Amino acid sequence: MICCALIAFLFAPLLLLARACRGASRDPLAWRFHAPIRPALSSDALSWRARMRSFSFAFAGLAFMLRTQPNAWAHLVATLLVICAGLLLRVSLSDWRWLIAAISSVWMAEAINTAIEHVCDVVSPGFDLSVKRAKDIAAGAVLVGAIGAAAIGATVFLPYLDGSTMVR
Repeated sequence: MICCALIAFLFAPLLLLARACRGASRDPLAWRFHAPIRPALSSDALSWRARMRSFSFAFAGLAFMLRTQPNAWAHLVATLLVICAGLLLRVSLSDWRWLIAAISSVWMAEAINTAIEHVCDVVSPGFDLSVKRAKDIAAGAVLVGAIGAAAIGATVFLPYLDGSTMVR
């Protein structure tokens, strides 16, 4: 009961501020601070040329990641080894789905980690404890993805190596 009273006491100023910002409007979202409304997309933004350009930006980002991140090279080697092992062992289609999901999760985590590290380096070139923690958390996400991918790889490949699974 006391906790509820403390929470209500702490949130009361926020509610009063929201009510004051809302003013006379009865719109429940009127208290939100809105960014200027962007104009509708032009037909140029939806063209094939614009789509291809956005793909070129994505590939440039992947190339930057491979140029600047040594761990991305380790993931690339692991990816190639998994693909070669899957082909040699004639892994079933359902097992390939798991392998593709595992590979994709590691690459996505590595790309997000690289983006976070790059932004942190631009925003705070010197040492900052909060930036260090953000980078550590992002690196931890890659580690979680890699451990999960290794577990998926073990559950997929061990039956093929053991010989207990029939080649489908």
